[in-house]
Amino acid sequence: MQEIKCPKCGEVFQVDESGYAAIVKQVRDKEFEKEVQERENAHKSDKDSAIKLAVTKAEADKDREIAEKDLEIARLRGELELNRKNTDIAVKNAVQEKETKILELENKIVLKDSEFELKEKSALEKHAEELRIKEEEIAYYKDFKTRQSTKMIGESLEQHCEIEFNKLRATAFPNAYFEKDNDAKTGSKGDFIYREASEDGTEFISIMFEMKNEMDTTATKHKNEDFFKELDKDRREKNCEYAVLVTMLEADNEFYNTGIVDVSYKYPKMYVVRPQFFIPIITLLRNAALNSLSYKRELEVMRNQNIDITHFEEDISDFKEKFSRNFRLASEKFQKAIDEIDKTIDHLQKTKDALISSENNLRLANNKAEDLTIKRLTKGNPTMAEKFAALEKNKE
Repeated sequence: MQEIKCPKCGEVFQVDESGYAAIVKQVRDKEFEKEVQERENAHKSDKDSAIKLAVTKAEADKDREIAEKDLEIARLRGELELNRKNTDIAVKNAVQEKETKILELENKIVLKDSEFELKEKSALEKHAEELRIKEEEIAYYKDFKTRQSTKMIGESLEQHCEIEFNKLRATAFPNAYFEKDNDAKTGSKGDFIYREASEDGTEFISIMFEMKNEMDTTATKHKNEDFFKELDKDRREKNCEYAVLVTMLEADNEFYNTGIVDVSYKYPKMYVVRPQFFIPIITLLRNAALNSLSYKRELEVMRNQNIDITHFEEDISDFKEKFSRNFRLASEKFQKAIDEIDKTIDHLQKTKDALISSENNLRLANNKAEDLTIKRLTKGNPTMAEKFAALEKNKE
């Protein structure tokens, strides 16, 4: 039996084992439920506290994150505003600079336009003046041709060229020869011959000129090519280097109206010009020839040296021929004398005479050999004299 005291009234009562066990179980179940309930309440309270704490923390983190985001947004807005202001300033400066450049370019364009207009106006005026001069020149020559006979036109063209040359003779061509070609011994002649030599007498240029013209009303119209062959013949016969045809023929042929025309593909060193290019063709050929003057001088020196050597060789050959002749004669007579001695004593006198004769020839040959001196060989031959003198000097 088990005794159990009531906690409220203090009464003690006894219970058997099964009752005691039931009471203990009952008490224990209630305590357990109570404990469980308390634990549940505590867990719930802890859970609620944790949730509240987590919510509070989350809200705090969120607020902090929002605050940080707000600060970042504010910072970015500040940078964006600063960039916008800087961009506005840069754009404004660029636009202002571009407008300044555009204004400068517009001013330059205006100046260039003005300058171009002035140049264009000047060029047009110059061209108009040149055109007027050319038209007057054409009108002059047309009138000139209608007022002259065919023969007189040719003579007047010659006079025109001669006058133009004489205007410049004293200043540009002081040492030049420019005269009419009056030598017709070969059957033909040109109109003018131009020659010029350097101060040492070396000729460096020569030109045969032919002047041709005819009236518009002439029945037979000549071509410039009709005179090429005869002009080339005159150039060769008068020993001129160049040939120039000054012509008014074929006035409408643009081939001859472009300036100085080189026709050396047909005849060597031949040119065709209009009267206005008469002086320029002389100047061009003369300047080109001046550049080759030094070569012509060297060629002339070499030519003279060749002549000197030729004379020297001729003198040596002449001496050899004469010496050989004397020696041959002497040998023949000497041999004849020996033969005569061998044949007969009776011919002794004749042999003696032959010997004397051969002795004289030998003496003459010997005298000529001894008289052959360097002085005689180099007489009239400065080149060989100079070379022998150099040899003698080297021996010393």
